[in-house]
Amino acid sequence: MTSPNNPHFLRLGVNIDHVATIRNARGGDYPDPVRAAHLAAAAGANGITAHLREDRRHITDTDILRLCDEIDLPLNLEMAATNEMLDIALRHKPHAACIVPEKREERTTEGGLDVLGKLPKLKYFVNKLSDVGVRVSLFVEPDEAVLDASKELGAPVVELHTGSYCDAPEGAARDAEFARIVRAAKHAEEIGLECHAGHGLTFDSVKPVAAIKTIKELNIGHFLVGEAIFVGFEASIKEMRRLMDEARGEAGS
Repeated sequence: MTSPNNPHFLRLGVNIDHVATIRNARGGDYPDPVRAAHLAAAAGANGITAHLREDRRHITDTDILRLCDEIDLPLNLEMAATNEMLDIALRHKPHAACIVPEKREERTTEGGLDVLGKLPKLKYFVNKLSDVGVRVSLFVEPDEAVLDASKELGAPVVELHTGSYCDAPEGAARDAEFARIVRAAKHAEEIGLECHAGHGLTFDSVKPVAAIKTIKELNIGHFLVGEAIFVGFEASIKEMRRLMDEARGEAGS
């Protein structure tokens, strides 16, 4: 594994939401997402991501409490811009909070935040979280105007939504979506934003994104949990880590 002390190192945040989804499908305590967080750490993850949704469809309040108390890796709390979620984040003070759009009827996050349309509201949340030392990121589309607005809000980090790239068919459509990510990552660096990326990444789609040297972190979850059914959770994370390191090494060569 490339050393985390290397300035070109690409961090991997493992999202454990869908371990909780499987648990909640039947009720009870198994499988335990906190155990998954420990396995992720052992497999080479650099952080843990968990999305506490309004409807608690996967991660629960108790999960967040335990993750804060029991894991050594930085916790990235994904949250909607609501007063309830703000209160929870201010109480637990995770290492980072990624503000994401949220609709009850969606199966998963469908796109980036409407930063341009909600500047005053988002500014309030960014300020409140930053005041208590929580590192704020905004989950956004790879669009330069949106990145400029994110910078104006004072968020130090943006996470680029890679779902459109991952969902696009091979060929011109995917190439166009990838080009948007490349331009956005470059622009983020130019205006002083740390750039992360995530959503829908798999073994097949991760390497081009991982090779973009201006991206500092990838957050990946659903695919890793699904692959764990066949090869185990640690093995799926180790393979993702290997592909990321390989891509980053090729980018630096």
